[in-house]
Amino acid sequence: MSGPTRRVLLTGASAGGKSTLLAELARRGVATVTEPGRRVIAAERASGGSAFPWQDEDGFARRALALAMADFTAAGPGPVVFDRGTLDVLCYYHRIGQSLPPAALALRYDLVVLVPPWPGIAAPDPDRRADPAAVLKEWQALCTFVPAQGYAPLMLPRLPVPERADWLLARL
Repeated sequence: MSGPTRRVLLTGASAGGKSTLLAELARRGVATVTEPGRRVIAAERASGGSAFPWQDEDGFARRALALAMADFTAAGPGPVVFDRGTLDVLCYYHRIGQSLPPAALALRYDLVVLVPPWPGIAAPDPDRRADPAAVLKEWQALCTFVPAQGYAPLMLPRLPVPERADWLLARL
């Protein structure tokens, strides 16, 4: 990586602690961007839409990718830490058999951090419907997909949240 670290992607298993880490980083004054998929779900619920990953995979993926690309483009001078992003949606596209949009592939993060599964760290909610087998499948897909896109991701260690934030900030 050359130059300053501007765009940092937290990607990985559902319920691995990405959003909690993002909140800690924001509390410390780091620019952050919340997960596109959750924002799509919230917008669909509010509008009475149906582009949910459990109901309309293609519609959900298209909306999440558009939002992730807009987030990437709007990022300030950095560093900016993203809770999921274009790589996550591209991996999702790959998993559901859709072609990967070249415009999204062209958007490159300066640093990608993989967040491994951490059973029991988060409670299920109506918008996170993944069972342990689905979480493992998602994790394995990302662990293969991210390096295949030319990234050398770092693995986030299992530490208390403040120490996770310290670990990440030391790498910026």
